[in-house]
Amino acid sequence: MSKKLWIVLGIAFLLRLIALNQSLWLDEATTAKVVMHYSPIDIVRQFSPNDFHPPLYYLFMKLWTSVWGYSEIALRMPSVIFALLVGIVVYNIGSLMKKGAGIWAAVFFLFNPLIMYYSQEARMYTLIVFLLSFALLFFLKAIDEGKKSDIVLFNISVGLSVLTFYGSVFFIAAFYIYLLCTKKFTILLRLLPGSVIGFAIISPLLYTQLMHSQEALAIVKNWSLVLGTITLKNLFLIPLKFSIGRIQYYPKSLYYFTAGLWTCVITYFAIRGGLRNRRMGYFFVTPLILGIVFSLFTPLLQYFRFLFLLVPLTLILAVATEHRWQRILIAAGYVVCSLVYLFLPLYHREDWKGLSSRLTKEVYIIESSADPIRYYRPDVTIYDLRGIEKATSGKKQLSVVPYTAEIYGFDYASLLEKKGFSVSDRKDYRSVIYERWTRKSGR
Repeated sequence: MSKKLWIVLGIAFLLRLIALNQSLWLDEATTAKVVMHYSPIDIVRQFSPNDFHPPLYYLFMKLWTSVWGYSEIALRMPSVIFALLVGIVVYNIGSLMKKGAGIWAAVFFLFNPLIMYYSQEARMYTLIVFLLSFALLFFLKAIDEGKKSDIVLFNISVGLSVLTFYGSVFFIAAFYIYLLCTKKFTILLRLLPGSVIGFAIISPLLYTQLMHSQEALAIVKNWSLVLGTITLKNLFLIPLKFSIGRIQYYPKSLYYFTAGLWTCVITYFAIRGGLRNRRMGYFFVTPLILGIVFSLFTPLLQYFRFLFLLVPLTLILAVATEHRWQRILIAAGYVVCSLVYLFLPLYHREDWKGLSSRLTKEVYIIESSADPIRYYRPDVTIYDLRGIEKATSGKKQLSVVPYTAEIYGFDYASLLEKKGFSVSDRKDYRSVIYERWTRKSGR
């Protein structure tokens, strides 16, 4: 690796240490719960059937936390490391594509604000980006050189990808569609075993999860909105978030203007790069189209599920930018957006840590959403919010966290008001609401 790449990796690592100990949010707390309370066998047999992801990430985290513990930093450090590894892979792919493109592809990837955000999250997203970028590197080498080692490494990568994140199927399918369209049938047969074995291993679990997901869609009123239905908003959020990350600001008119303008700049260079390197443009567009088509039948059109598309995106941006000022413009825009996220707590994750410090003895919350409270305050007694009507008798005050109540379609407020309660205290902990309900005198 070049000296420049080491410098880029060092800066990218140091930036990711900023606010790495911010509060875990719900899904990260679920990761913590799994690795703290389930054995490897129980992860597969008890937890995974009711989850919506394959178990490999949790199994890896079980091993990791057995050595490094369960703090926020320990839980998130693997995601930091995987993001840095992707930077190295992207550098190598870019170097194969065009002289000088490797270092800029690494810069565009490592300082992309959306990658910066998710490389600080204790979930499987940067792991799957790493596995698929690794697969892309050895796919390109396999079809150009046909070395046995490249074919083996590709098969290992896609096999592990299937066991990590189901959304990887869109990127994996793009590999095989490419080989079919270019009539490379021999290499296609040699690159199939990894995904076939991966799906063979995971298929019994996948079937069970699909059954449970259909039940959830039927029972949980607004669950499809969480998963991501095909709407203009969800489609627009993909290029927007890929360009500006998770930050947003007021006034909204200013946000839409500046964010939209920046998105147009990135889109322009992306189209330009895709036309110049049609192969890499193909690997950006095809998985996205497959995901959109699939979402017609099962909702999953959320931008973060396509995080792996940032690999081909950063590569075509590196190809598209001919002049140094263009590359500096993109890199500077990414860095600014990343720094805004890192240094302003307003854009950090839900503050369950702060909320939990407010709690006393008991709290009412949708029970399946209570993992962050269990992580920060295992001493607090948790009651399911949906059973609050039975608990109101004889009580004058209730602590309520109505997180996900709207998703479940549960109107707890009307119920409590009918019982003579009113809100005496309410505080927002970065989109997590704490409410104190007090019964009116005489009721």
